[in-house]
Amino acid sequence: MYHGSQGGWIEVIAGVMFSGKSEELIRRVRRATIARKQVQVFKSQLDDRYSTQAAVASHDGATLEALSIAKATDVMRHLRTDSEVIAVDEVQFLDEGIVGVATELAATGHRVILAGTETDFRGEPFAAMPVLMAIAETVDKLYAICVVCGDPACRNQRLVDRRPAPYDSPTILVGGLETYEARCRHCHEVPGVAAGQTQLFQDQHS
Repeated sequence: MYHGSQGGWIEVIAGVMFSGKSEELIRRVRRATIARKQVQVFKSQLDDRYSTQAAVASHDGATLEALSIAKATDVMRHLRTDSEVIAVDEVQFLDEGIVGVATELAATGHRVILAGTETDFRGEPFAAMPVLMAIAETVDKLYAICVVCGDPACRNQRLVDRRPAPYDSPTILVGGLETYEARCRHCHEVPGVAAGQTQLFQDQHS
């Protein structure tokens, strides 16, 4: 774990679904609690798959009490004066304002732990995650196992009626095993990607 002499930094836990991001966030929060740090945990209100909206929950059933929020500024609105560690799960569902919130928290001496998936079901950068990964002191990228070939999985495969979802599907669709699979780059499928579309995306973000 990063330790700055002046205090205040950002940690990002990135990875596909089923890679253990929430478990890692829960582990870090529990260790901070054991160390007698004052901790606050937040989660996007969009994520209600495995628990009530009063908890962060991992796919394996581990839970952690959390405050459900609708937008990034809710973190600052609910911030306690004694808080030292701020953790946010499923950060990709929050608006771009989370970048400024995380930066302000780190600047005022808070340890900020952010967990989220950095690419959407198309395999493209997801919301504010790429920027958060760029400004963080530490980034841990986790991998799942590709359900097709068994290689390390770095893509979220969305399914509709057990078939790969087309490119023009909504970017955000909360779901679990019935909606998503973890796949590697080579087994990931996105029907409807026009010829040259991938190159166009790369050109736009280069």
